[in-house]
This record gives sequence, C-alpha cells and structure tokens, in this order.
Amino acid sequence: MRMIVIDGLDGSGKATQSRLLEERLNRSGIPARRISFPDYENPWSCLVKMYLGGEFGSRPEDVNAYAASGFFAMDRYASFKKCWEEDYRRGTVIVADRYVGSNAIHQTSKLPREQWDAFLDWLWDYEFEKLGLPRPDEVLYLDMEPETSRRLLERRYGGDEKKKDIHERNFAYLMACRESARYVARREGWKIIPCCDGREPLPVEEIGEKIFRAVCP
Repeated sequence: MRMIVIDGLDGSGKATQSRLLEERLNRSGIPARRISFPDYENPWSCLVKMYLGGEFGSRPEDVNAYAASGFFAMDRYASFKKCWEEDYRRGTVIVADRYVGSNAIHQTSKLPREQWDAFLDWLWDYEFEKLGLPRPDEVLYLDMEPETSRRLLERRYGGDEKKKDIHERNFAYLMACRESARYVARREGWKIIPCCDGREPLPVEEIGEKIFRAVCP
C-alpha cells in the first residue's frame, strides 16, 4: 500500500486522524509521510485561498464545480511534483489529509443529481489520467453528522464567523456535501468510518483504532 486518504466534511477530524495514522504506521516500522490539502504553506494554493476567502464570490456556488475543481487540482499537482513525488516513488506510504475525493465531495454538491456521475467521471480522468496524480490505494471517509461538525467548527474558531471560509460558514452547503459524500463513498467503494454517536463525536482514540484496523486488518 502506497497511499491512504482520509477525507470528510469540515470539522470531521481529518487532520487529527491523519497525524495519528502517520505516527502509528511509523511506530509499526512502516515508513509513512503525511500530506495535507489545501497546501496553504506554499504559493501554488493561491487560487484556493482566493476562492475560499470569497474573492470570487461569497457563496460556494459562485464558482462552478469545474472551475473550483481546477483550483484544488493544481494545488495538488504542484505539491506532488515539488514535495512528495520522490517519497511516493520509493515506497513511503503517503497519508493524505484530503485529496482528489475532496473535489468529489464538495463540487458534486453544486450540480443537479443527474449530472453527478458525468462530473465524477470527468474528475477522475482529469486528476488521475490527465494530470497524472497517483491513485490512492485506500480512501476512508470520516462520517460526521453535519450538526456535530458545525459545533466542532464553532469550537475551533471560538465562534468567530470571520475566521471561517465560504464552505465552513454555509451550513446548507455542508448538508449538501454530506449527501454527495455518501453517494461518492458508495459509488467508489470508500470505507466509511462512523465518527459520532448521532450527536457527540466519538473519542479520538476510538476513531483512530477503526482507521488503523481498516488499513492494516
């Protein structure tokens, strides 16, 4: 296995769980490296920052699914070529906090349901075939109730709405993304990891154990 992706809605615990998985794999003697998207530390994320910062419109739907997908895809492509391609090629396990599936989750929700399959076919072809990004061996979707995600985001930002991006402050969009995420997860055979009891998030360690068992049965 060379690439594991952890994806999910905003506030679902992707950053925490990807770090824990990287650490556990390394402790187990499996060389692993964590990457995260968007890659805000580098200049190639500029269009993503502009989009999420509302410079192209204050609502997610102000930028269509195909244009927004291009912003995130270019961020991934530059990161791959500049930062982690060598590690990937020599067999280090790449643990990704978000990846191509994040475009599927967030951009599919902008389209009518009858267009979802065509968009997903385009997206996989664009990022994996045209751009040549590596296909993940395993994708795990952290399934968190949107209301729980919203409360966790409130905690993260201390209730300051100005700190949220245009995705995070739009709860209707978050709800739509959960519907599209579940559709994509079923269509693509992702492993779904339940992360809350219906209202409260499950303990971090319990989620982490589910993830580790999913990738190292």
